[in-house]
Amino acid sequence: MRIRLDALRELVGLSRTRLDPGSLTEAGHVLEEAVARRRLSLDHTVVALAGASGSGKSTLFNALAGAPLSEAGVRRPTTSEPLACTWSEGADGLLDRLGVPPRLRRRSSDTYLPGSGPEYAAEQGASGGGHDLSGLVLVDLPDHDSAVPGHREQVDRLLELVDAVVWVVDPEKYADAVLHERYLRPLAAYDEVTFVVLNQTDRLPGDAADKVLDDLRRLLDEDGLALGEHGEPGAAVLGVSALTGDGVGELREQLARFTAGRGAAENRLAADVDGAAARLAPVCLADGWTGLSAWTREEFESRLAESVGAVAAGQAAEREWQRQAELAYGAPWVQLRGWLARRRAAAAAPREPGAESGTAPGTESGTESGTASAIPSGDTSGDTSGGEHGTDAGTGIRNGIRSDIRSDIRTGMGADGIGTDAPGAGTGAGARAGSEADTGTGAVPEPRTSRAVVEQAVRTVAGDAAAGLPDPWARAVRDAAVRGAERLPDALDEVAAARAADSCRPTGPGWWAVASVAQGLMLALQAGAAVWLVMSVAAGPGADWRTPALLMAAGVAGGPVLAWACRLAARGPARAYGQEAERRLRDAAAACGRSRVLEPVAAELLRYREARIQYTVAAGDTACV
Repeated sequence: MRIRLDALRELVGLSRTRLDPGSLTEAGHVLEEAVARRRLSLDHTVVALAGASGSGKSTLFNALAGAPLSEAGVRRPTTSEPLACTWSEGADGLLDRLGVPPRLRRRSSDTYLPGSGPEYAAEQGASGGGHDLSGLVLVDLPDHDSAVPGHREQVDRLLELVDAVVWVVDPEKYADAVLHERYLRPLAAYDEVTFVVLNQTDRLPGDAADKVLDDLRRLLDEDGLALGEHGEPGAAVLGVSALTGDGVGELREQLARFTAGRGAAENRLAADVDGAAARLAPVCLADGWTGLSAWTREEFESRLAESVGAVAAGQAAEREWQRQAELAYGAPWVQLRGWLARRRAAAAAPREPGAESGTAPGTESGTESGTASAIPSGDTSGDTSGGEHGTDAGTGIRNGIRSDIRSDIRTGMGADGIGTDAPGAGTGAGARAGSEADTGTGAVPEPRTSRAVVEQAVRTVAGDAAAGLPDPWARAVRDAAVRGAERLPDALDEVAAARAADSCRPTGPGWWAVASVAQGLMLALQAGAAVWLVMSVAAGPGADWRTPALLMAAGVAGGPVLAWACRLAARGPARAYGQEAERRLRDAAAACGRSRVLEPVAAELLRYREARIQYTVAAGDTACV
């Protein structure tokens, strides 16, 4: 019982801010009463005599006590306050808890009422009037159907505090609807601490008492009250006559065994916990709940990557790597053209504190042979391997890269210059160029996360995580997701901007410098061969002009051939660089989503899982854990 009570206490603590306070009221009351009862003597068993007016409770109380302690008569109601009788010391704390005043506390002498007739004395002697009732605390309650104000409330209060109840009924009112609907049916779970006594059997002729008892058992069975027959646990049903003493000895014997077991208080607390757990079942047990699956997590992270335009960012990084490569291994006049274009763009852009110079629009398009930023349309697909280590071809090569990459993320431009469908993207290169033309400054706005995609991703993950949960816990899971998503788009914006800054300066491999030197040698070869050819022509017809002409032709053809070969060699590394930039942005967006949404949702689900475990322990049903 201690384990079950501790589990119920943990359940209440875990659910206090998740469930309606009304749902936890009964559980809290059970815990309070359990603490109060276990603090007092468990060697005593508190048994209440309850019944309707005229059922003979007081007469039966006196017969069990062996003395005329409770007033009995025809006046109704006879009992106006609870009266207690004890058979041993140490029950004062229990009676204080019940609210029985000292003037209404009696001590039994275990003698029998004189002058009750020979039948009564014979019954007591034959059935063992000397049964040891040590530890019994018998309480005579007011009538539960009394018309006096406060009597019913007093009965209801005491029924929640006693360890067991002896329901006293009579042949006229044993089928009373108030008794069955208000008390016996709701208290059916307390069958192991319930006695149902049919009193006044002396008024029934012949075998009528047995027939009434059979009908009473039928009604109790319809109420859901398990009957303790054939050695099975359950409510005891027997007939007595408190007036003649018939059956009183048997009742004393059952009470003596019941009290000697010292388990009534624990059984009563177990039934209280069972009732509290049964009422908490609808808000604690899930129907088909699966939790936050790996597929749900992956789908959520994929949508966040989609919202920040991770694919577009990777494509932009790939194109930028190719642009820088062409500036490194291109012909010297191509490099000079790119440098002059950047200088013009920087001069045209307005100067602001901390602003970086943008890339001239003229560097973003061109032909394969004449423009510094020409990019083949088939160069943007690739795998996830490769590296981007090496040395820079010069600081001028990297000017304006951050602006270009942010523009590509913003517009979602594909490798072939056509806009993609990534959320938050524009319509392609033309849209970006038009935007820059409209402003006249070349300034590109910061990347922005697609709010609609983020909201849809959060709704989906919250719905999947809460599916099958009880309503209060499902609402708590959804609230946790909503709270985490309040600033998620802004956080993703910051992540995208930070990753754009990290990816805006690709470092070239060592062969960039080698190719640049080779292009310089080709230019020197052309210049030297041209001077030699001029000198040969000037020397006259006999001079050897074919050799310098061949060298000059080799220099002229060698530059484009070298650029073509370098362009082919740059595809793989550019592809790998773009893939790496996309992966980093995906990972950063996923980490942001995990910390703000997935982890709070997972914590709420973990809290529910712990609450469900504690519930199953409190309910005594560990098979459901």
